[in-house]
Amino acid sequence: MNPVILYIDPGTGSMLFTIIIGAVSAGFFVFQKLKLKLKFLISGGKASADTNKIPYVIFSDSKRYWNVFKPVCDEFEKRGVDVEYWTMSEDDPALKAEYKHVSAKFIGEGNKAFSKLNIMNACVVLATTPGLDVLQWKRSKTTDYYVHILHQPGDTTFYRMFGLDHYDSVLISGEYEEKQLRDIEALRGIKARETCMTGITYLDTMKARYEASTKGEGREAASNEGAKTKTVLLAPTWGETAILSRFGEKIISALVSTGYNIIIRPHPQSFESEKELMESLQAKFPNSDRLEWNRDNDNFEVLKKSDIMITDFSGVMFDYALIFDRPFIYADIEFDKSAYDAAWLDEDMWTLRILPEIGIPLKEEDFDNIKEVIDKTVNDETLAKGRDKARAETWANPGEAAVRTVDYLIKKHDEIVEKNKAAAEEGKGEKELRIQTNEG
Repeated sequence: MNPVILYIDPGTGSMLFTIIIGAVSAGFFVFQKLKLKLKFLISGGKASADTNKIPYVIFSDSKRYWNVFKPVCDEFEKRGVDVEYWTMSEDDPALKAEYKHVSAKFIGEGNKAFSKLNIMNACVVLATTPGLDVLQWKRSKTTDYYVHILHQPGDTTFYRMFGLDHYDSVLISGEYEEKQLRDIEALRGIKARETCMTGITYLDTMKARYEASTKGEGREAASNEGAKTKTVLLAPTWGETAILSRFGEKIISALVSTGYNIIIRPHPQSFESEKELMESLQAKFPNSDRLEWNRDNDNFEVLKKSDIMITDFSGVMFDYALIFDRPFIYADIEFDKSAYDAAWLDEDMWTLRILPEIGIPLKEEDFDNIKEVIDKTVNDETLAKGRDKARAETWANPGEAAVRTVDYLIKKHDEIVEKNKAAAEEGKGEKELRIQTNEG
């Protein structure tokens, strides 16, 4: 007799996992509820705080966002306030950071991590991960408040649909971001999320780092500016519409023909999702005196040493323009917003509106004279005015984001503690009144 082979396709497997996690979570919460009732009875009906609840949790789904969270952790540490940092990256720099008040923990990857998040017992959670209560990551019934922090300047609608719908609040850095949130809320009839104009933590840190690294070198740099060979940074995002997917060999060949120094820095996800393409391009265009493939975890040095950048819809264009104050060229690719929250709104995304003011579009037909396009962009003085405008619109409170973020989190925590305490006292009073009524 042939043995029966049981096969479960990935989609069904994921659905089964969700059902199992749901059942486990339900059982956990029933157990927690019974335990709390038992404690209440043993204490003679006295209200007590949940001593097991974590005051603050910072959740990161990737080590890439350490630059967003590190300033916040530093501020918590400075104030002597305890916080837990949960990460899905086993090599997250936070795990090696030396803090007294920040406890970093690796919670596993994928479903293992989500199973822990879904039964988390916390007061305030800070995260940059979209999709809360949409896919595997569910709101925990024992967690009070979820706060979203943006990981780059730009639109709050530049997320897959419903990405921010189930957060309680969103930390923003521009007035247009709040308008987008309110417009989405009105269209979907969802509860208004609280907002706080904090700023952008990692931009503050990068700006301070850049200023420190260039201190005292201005005159020398200016005297050498005209003599050196230009360095061009190709820094695209990943996916079917990204530069390397659409124009890989063609654009790299065009850049090599300029005689300039070329640095190619693909998005980290390209080496996972587009591995075959990356291997093919690296084999055809290997490292040389004039060409470098860059995979540094920190992009600071390549941004600093390049004179101009070519990109598409990568958020790095804002780092380059706002911090390093340099021009960039962006591939003139039509952006398909059908899968994003932006599809719900008639108004163009802020990113698309500001792009022509801070960068120069590059069409495929321009590849043959790309050297001239690069030279023209480097010398275009109108782009500097556009960068000033972009800073004013999307970077609120420069230098203050970490302080304002922690101020907000502590304020929210204290409000929740007082609210829970009042609710517990009210419950105690109602119970005592029922007892007195029954005795009477």
